Amino acid sequence: MQIAVIGHGRVGGALARGLAAAGHTVTIGARDPGAAEVIALQTAVPGLRVAAPAAAVAAAEALVLAVPFEAAAGVLAPLRADLAGKILIDCTNPVGPGLTHGLGSAQSGTAALAAVVPEARAVKAFSVYGYENLADPPAPVDGVRPAMFFCGDDAGAKAAVGGLITDLGFAPLDVGGLVQALHLEHMTLLWVRMVRAGRRSPRLVWAALGG
Repeated sequence: MQIAVIGHGRVGGALARGLAAAGHTVTIGARDPGAAEVIALQTAVPGLRVAAPAAAVAAAEALVLAVPFEAAAGVLAPLRADLAGKILIDCTNPVGPGLTHGLGSAQSGTAALAAVVPEARAVKAFSVYGYENLADPPAPVDGVRPAMFFCGDDAGAKAAVGGLITDLGFAPLDVGGLVQALHLEHMTLLWVRMVRAGRRSPRLVWAALGG
């Protein structure tokens, strides 16, 4: 798959590396191709491409959005035409003061971003863990792979994203329509409270057992 990644920090970088290693064509959308993080990624990932954000999205089938939530709407707005009909994979989370939901749980961050690019096919994914598990997914335990929860309203988009999740070593768990994104954001907050604030291992993952 042709994939654009916007956001070349820890999360975006981990996903770019993993997706490229899985055989996908990955292009980093960067305003400054000479940024140290971009150059480091290109050095570490053979074949990784870099282009301006609009050019990266125009050539892609899917966009992985991995910027801070506060910047996400501003990043997406100029890309609306380029994203029409394409998959938007939202990896962001709105986090407010005291590790609360940044939008007061009135709506999900994904719903807010989908409203900026309504012609895109939005899927919430790769959002319930920190970068550590994205960079190096934990091995299965007793045959059970760590679960990656995802949601969206477009069945075709979700099928494609489910394949990417599998490619990265997780067990895809489709939790339903985009309305579920708010609950995934609360799950992320729980993970952050347990790991970043509670000092549990950042290798903590969720698993789905049984049916």
